[in-house]
Amino acid sequence: MQTEKKPGDQQNIFARYWAWHKKRAAAAKEKEKQKTIPQKIWGWVAVIIEAVLIAMVIRMFVLELVRVDGESMCNTLQDGEIVLAMKTPYWTQNPQRGDVVICHYPGRMNERGWGPINFSASFRLDFSTIFVKRVVGVPGDYLQISGGHLYVNGELVPDPENMGSVPSDYGLIHLEDDQYFVVGDNRLYSHDSRYSDVGPISRDAILGKVTRVLLPFGNSRAVE
Repeated sequence: MQTEKKPGDQQNIFARYWAWHKKRAAAAKEKEKQKTIPQKIWGWVAVIIEAVLIAMVIRMFVLELVRVDGESMCNTLQDGEIVLAMKTPYWTQNPQRGDVVICHYPGRMNERGWGPINFSASFRLDFSTIFVKRVVGVPGDYLQISGGHLYVNGELVPDPENMGSVPSDYGLIHLEDDQYFVVGDNRLYSHDSRYSDVGPISRDAILGKVTRVLLPFGNSRAVE
């Protein structure tokens, strides 16, 4: 036989919970007062370390904010814009033709001269300069620039909107396994895979897919 609950019963339950909560909060406050100065300092340090580690994990595996430097991706991206690059799309698939990506160039250190720090075979911190480019060739593709025009697998790839043709010829090359060809949308002013000191880049040099311009707020938009 069920007993019908009365409004007063619910109020009593709430009152008991609130009293328990206040007691617990008071105990926690008293415990905090009893901590020594070194204990309090270590507590703050632990919180800071935890926040830094969480930020590092997010940056390494989930997303990264990157500032566009220069005009190599105009008119898709403008100099000084802050873009959001997601790393999750490449957890389960490889970069595709047409993706705008953030990447490293082979052997390129950043302006401070720091290269990657290897902790193990699968974990490293890479301080190399990050570039924003578009993937135009993936493993297995045949790529050629002829007469100032880009061809992939024999098909003409139209020049990006409002941009001129590539000013020089290149190839024909065949991209091997784990090779990707990246160029800037503003091909007249882009240092990319067409140059001998860059060339095709490996899969692990591609860090994430640019999905959105975040800043300035007035220019916020999706990136295609």
